[in-house]
Amino acid sequence: MIVQRTELKWWERLYIPAVLNGFRVTLRHFFRRKVTMQYPEEKWVVPAGYRGAPYLVKDQEGRTKCVSCQLCEFICPPKAIRIVPPGPELDPTAGNVEKKPREFEINMLRCIFCGFCQEVCPEEAIFLMEDYSLTGGSRREMVYDLEKLLALGGTHHDSIMKWKRKAAEARGQGVKP
Repeated sequence: MIVQRTELKWWERLYIPAVLNGFRVTLRHFFRRKVTMQYPEEKWVVPAGYRGAPYLVKDQEGRTKCVSCQLCEFICPPKAIRIVPPGPELDPTAGNVEKKPREFEINMLRCIFCGFCQEVCPEEAIFLMEDYSLTGGSRREMVYDLEKLLALGGTHHDSIMKWKRKAAEARGQGVKP
């Protein structure tokens, strides 16, 4: 099938109408309200329920809340979480209450921010923070270890002081609710 094209007129062959239309579009956009966000200075307000990057949190006494149960590792669809339990030795700083993981890593390049790790955690040790700008100079920098995850997650202040209650039960003392 051959498409017959119409012959261009003298005025259209000069390309002046096309250039003038381009200027018109440019001027129309020039005087519009700006929608570009100046990123480092201006940041988006994340909506409620936003699932950001997963981080570990500490309790009020500065200890990690993770007990190496490995549920988050098993539930993670892309297998971005890797946990190495501490083994049979006990950590004296935890008061022989729970097991702190020897190694805990989250590969942020593999993480799909699904939130399953937060939902499955029995100790409420993992939280999804409102963080959407994860950057790194190399792939190794995007694998967050235990120290980095705890530093980014901070301290979680909850009303139930689970560590004190379990420590008191281990000593045989009653705890008032």
